[in-house]
Amino acid sequence: MTPFHRIVWIVLDSVGIGEMPDAAAYGDAGSDTLGNIARQRALHLPNLSALGLANIKPLTGLAPAARPQGSFGKCTLASPGKDTTTGHWEMVGIHLDRPFPVYPDGFPEDIMREFESRIGRGTLGNVAASGTAIIAQLGEEHMRTGSPIVYTSADSVFQIAAHEEVIPLWELHRICEIARDLLRGPREVGRVIARPFEGQPGAFQRTANRKDYAVPPPPGMLLDKLDDAGIPVHSVGKIFDVFLGRGIREFEKTKSNADGMRKTLEALKETPRGLIYVNLVDFDQLFGHRNDVEGYAKALEEADRWVPELRAALAPRDLLILTADHGCDPTTPSTDHSREYVPLLVAGPGVRRGVHLGTRGTLADIGQTVAHNFGLSIAKGESFLHAIAL
Repeated sequence: MTPFHRIVWIVLDSVGIGEMPDAAAYGDAGSDTLGNIARQRALHLPNLSALGLANIKPLTGLAPAARPQGSFGKCTLASPGKDTTTGHWEMVGIHLDRPFPVYPDGFPEDIMREFESRIGRGTLGNVAASGTAIIAQLGEEHMRTGSPIVYTSADSVFQIAAHEEVIPLWELHRICEIARDLLRGPREVGRVIARPFEGQPGAFQRTANRKDYAVPPPPGMLLDKLDDAGIPVHSVGKIFDVFLGRGIREFEKTKSNADGMRKTLEALKETPRGLIYVNLVDFDQLFGHRNDVEGYAKALEEADRWVPELRAALAPRDLLILTADHGCDPTTPSTDHSREYVPLLVAGPGVRRGVHLGTRGTLADIGQTVAHNFGLSIAKGESFLHAIAL
């Protein structure tokens, strides 16, 4: 029998819980997203702590629960890298042999010449930069010349920023599709990202019309297996883009964490069985990459306040999983993702309480647990279903 009729799997994007042993090789020694934030700014997270968050490791100002209301542990990112695609792919059973390529010094001249030739425009930037900083720096010149702004980061991304009144969305999407087609083979970055913005010089702001163009995941991953077995998958947030919609029957894009939380509750009303797979991106996109400790802390507290409403919406045979895909420590000089363990919290009416799930060898343990619940299996990961199911 299927222990859980429905699984709600929520990725708190970038909420890491301490450096992995190889963090120094990635320039991330000392990174600890949750731990460092808690040391700098008192966190009020009573509901996540009740589930066992502070039982995973000591967190300044957060007391471990004497009787955790959920089971808890942390997951290792087994694949090389520390980006969205690597983390999410690993969750569903895909381990990378090598990381996606990165371009900290900008993209090679031959790539940029070919890109400009295909889109019929020049470009600006071609540097590693913060997205908000580069549109502040080059946005006015972009508006004058019509040249899109190309930038990257320590992650495997080719990002294209354009003012919506200068390059309309349909054309920005066409430009991104050209970049995605160009960046193949050994130069295949994890994602090409459309980054539209609006406003006037000195007051530019990115809009909610971001769109990701990911690499197609190899066949046989969890969402393929669920779809083949007739198990419905409803995604919320950027999950659909990360997996190019594969195996996803219903999806909702989101404008913010608050919007994602609201749409998750709506999905619970509309999806009586199967998997509801959610990404709440504000932690990473708005606060981690901008080294905004206060904003990150407030976003954590906003999510914590939502937990009781989320738990109240769970049916008797629902499973709730809370985790992350990597870190993005806002307290360090870097504005990039960080190579960290991620928290694992598991709860629900039919879940054993207080089980220490330990340090899992891979994020794929979560995907394998989901697969196991529905009578399936994926290539990587070890299920912890028997440890948590009553």
